[in-house]
Amino acid sequence: MTSGANPEIPEGISPDARETWPSPALIESWLGDADFDVEWRPGEGSAIHGDDPEAVAAARRFRDVLGRFASGVTVVTAMSSGEPVGMTCQSFSSVSLDPPLVLFVPARTSRAWPMIQRSGRFCINILAADQADLSNRMASRGVDKFAGVDWRPAEQSGSPVLDGAVAHIDCSIHAVHEGGDHHVVIGRVLELIEGRDDRPLLFNRGQYATTDDKQS
Repeated sequence: MTSGANPEIPEGISPDARETWPSPALIESWLGDADFDVEWRPGEGSAIHGDDPEAVAAARRFRDVLGRFASGVTVVTAMSSGEPVGMTCQSFSSVSLDPPLVLFVPARTSRAWPMIQRSGRFCINILAADQADLSNRMASRGVDKFAGVDWRPAEQSGSPVLDGAVAHIDCSIHAVHEGGDHHVVIGRVLELIEGRDDRPLLFNRGQYATTDDKQS
């Protein structure tokens, strides 16, 4: 960074980026479908609306470019007041080997996250290629997400371990950081549980995919 640069602006970022980026209220209007509680990357699977053509274009480009990064699909589960809670989450990653840490990124508007936070523990269930229906169910609001879903409590945390997933990562909440309109949740791994030996469910360019699919 040059000596005259603003220390609050990372190197490579335009000085007027804050002014030209869509406002939190506009982003919320794009993601505000009351029927879903799902943690895709910002803009994934959401219609883009707004009165500012430049802001709409910036959001569309953000979504389109980041959508080229294929990721797995997980369901984050926990127990809250004796009842299972869960949410579909694409924004998941490993963080550290020593100590073993992972992260997921829930929106501030998430309904499931406050209950998971209060429990202090959670389980990351990595979905298999044939579990798109389970992903959609765990992303829905206003339904009993766990009706007809087979699961067992994790030995360490008691969080739901969903049958049929390819792997499970049982965690305690290690730290929570603010990240704009999201929270960055760091989990300390308590137990690693192998699941079904199968292909993972992927999400790429706004839709589900598998390792056998080819993008046109």
